[in-house]
Amino acid sequence: MATAFRQCSRALRPCQILRVPRVAKPLCTSHRLLSTLEDPPKGNQPRTPSRGPPAPPPQESESLSQNTGSPTYLATTKRMPEFNLTDRVILISGGARGLGLTQAEALLEAGATVYALDRLPEPSTDFYRVQKRAAQELGTTLHYRQIDVRDVESLNKIVEDIGDTHGRLDGLIAAAAVQQETPALDYAAKDANMMLEVNITGVFMAAQAAAKQMIKFGNGGSIALIASMSAHVANRGLICPVYNASKAGVLQLARNLAAEWGASGIRVNTISPGYIVTKMVVDLFVQYPEREEDWPKQNMLGRLSRPDEYRGAAVFLMSPASSFMTASDLRMDGGHTAW
Repeated sequence: MATAFRQCSRALRPCQILRVPRVAKPLCTSHRLLSTLEDPPKGNQPRTPSRGPPAPPPQESESLSQNTGSPTYLATTKRMPEFNLTDRVILISGGARGLGLTQAEALLEAGATVYALDRLPEPSTDFYRVQKRAAQELGTTLHYRQIDVRDVESLNKIVEDIGDTHGRLDGLIAAAAVQQETPALDYAAKDANMMLEVNITGVFMAAQAAAKQMIKFGNGGSIALIASMSAHVANRGLICPVYNASKAGVLQLARNLAAEWGASGIRVNTISPGYIVTKMVVDLFVQYPEREEDWPKQNMLGRLSRPDEYRGAAVFLMSPASSFMTASDLRMDGGHTAW
């Protein structure tokens, strides 16, 4: 056996045994890191490589589509088409300012026609900036309709008119809510009733009005109710028992609406934000300066959130990107409730 091995080894030249393809010397870890940091993208723009990988041959794309039973967008110019909201009509209650308006702008950027519903006689000044940008830069429209969600008859009329105007209604973000910080022993019944009427009944009636139009046009739709991390925990150092109870009610409301309307192709989910730095919160810090230092320490990221950090959630839940998601809560609290 050993003799045979020696004969075999002599029959092959060393170069035949040891020859391997020459490859470029791999970069060390630090060089690889530096190479990824060259020419960083500006702002929020994604990195665009100067030369990408070759597109797969057409037959590969076709076979992939046939094998998976779902469309593929390889070898096409489409990118993440499931986030495209072109021609979709979406309502946002409480959309004249703050978080609602920020999410409205994101939906406009994704191509949607957006209607902001709010009780303000006039929307905020920033609303007109977004409205102008929608028309001039984004090729879509932002509209305003004044309505208090407690006025159910007028609410239904406005939502029905919007549906009839476009022949469809595709989405609703129910962001209208009120807050009141009062110790439980001092809460008046009228104040508690008002908060529950806006934060639960108003949300319910807005969802109901939207669902009626979605069912009428037969296209299904998506509804997102704005809840809160306060639906999951009692806020340390923030005395708002009725508000927290109302937001917990929003979570359960969404589950039940999802169960009833799923057969009609309507998805219902919630978003539970953490503390958001809005004008109201900034004003609150003037009155309670200790909160500005304390609140960021209560979550895992050590900071408070900004309204723009909820833009992607709005587009995700209103678009086909979340097509198999319903009766779920999208908790975005910096890990506050996960300690």
